[in-house]
Amino acid sequence: MFKTLFPKISAFKKEWLAVGDGHEVYVEQSGDPNGIPVIYLHGGPGGGSSENYRRYFDPNIYRIILFDQRGCGLSTPVASINNNNTQILIDDIEQIRVHLNIKQWLVTGGSWGTTLGLVYGVYYPQKVLGFILRGLFLGSQEEYDWLYKANGAQGFFPEYYNEFIQGMNQNEQSDPLSYFYKKLHSENEIAVISASKRWALWEYRLSSIEHQHTSQLKVEDPHQALCMAKISSHYFINHCFISENFILKNIDKINTIPAILIHGRYDMVCQIKIAHQLAEQWDNAQLQILPNAGHSGFETQTIDAFCKATEVMSKFIKEKENN
Repeated sequence: MFKTLFPKISAFKKEWLAVGDGHEVYVEQSGDPNGIPVIYLHGGPGGGSSENYRRYFDPNIYRIILFDQRGCGLSTPVASINNNNTQILIDDIEQIRVHLNIKQWLVTGGSWGTTLGLVYGVYYPQKVLGFILRGLFLGSQEEYDWLYKANGAQGFFPEYYNEFIQGMNQNEQSDPLSYFYKKLHSENEIAVISASKRWALWEYRLSSIEHQHTSQLKVEDPHQALCMAKISSHYFINHCFISENFILKNIDKINTIPAILIHGRYDMVCQIKIAHQLAEQWDNAQLQILPNAGHSGFETQTIDAFCKATEVMSKFIKEKENN
């Protein structure tokens, strides 16, 4: 029997934390104020948090922390790429930890959130109790090419890809990332809205093998589509502001930290071989391949695996504390 999300809960505290450079990031807490601290890092970049992320965790056990990364969700200014890069987001995460007076926490996340969590771990390994990461993405050139160039995910979704590259000439089709970056960061508001919807629709269509019907609804939210497209393109055109294979080259920094890695076999956004490669080099990581899941964090098997992982990790952390 599959586990389902924990019941809906409200946040016991919501605040906007001034992190500098004119940015204020939305931070919320739910669950047990005295429980095991856990932070969930959302995807995108630019995806924003969902109240359903709270529901991965038993609120009687965990102190659940969500935040919207710079420029997205409820954070301000909206869709801003000024002073917005990976190192700055890592600084924001650490500022949140200090602000909340947390000594160590469980670091969790999905998709781009896994990249962010792993880079945070490389810089602050002593602050991490463990990792639960779903839909692994390491920010390599191979992953950008898979997602945006022909002969990658395009091979599985040729009709959707044709819509994605519609209007591009042959030269532009060879580098869709550059094309979209220029469109999304132009002064033409109509072109920006159109490009953001196409960008978001392409990824949403790839994300789930269970919930295809929800993708169009998300794209109809212009705020969400704009944040996702504008911030993602900003990060990806700059290689996520990390050097090639940065995480794998620094795996020794987190090698002793326990990790549960969760990846759908039919994940078309993030390739399963990337998760497998990471797990092979990480001594203390366990990779769970979900046989009938895609990329979304809210498919049946993914919810089951993530909720079970939070239970396993809470027991491990408590045992460690008692020894």
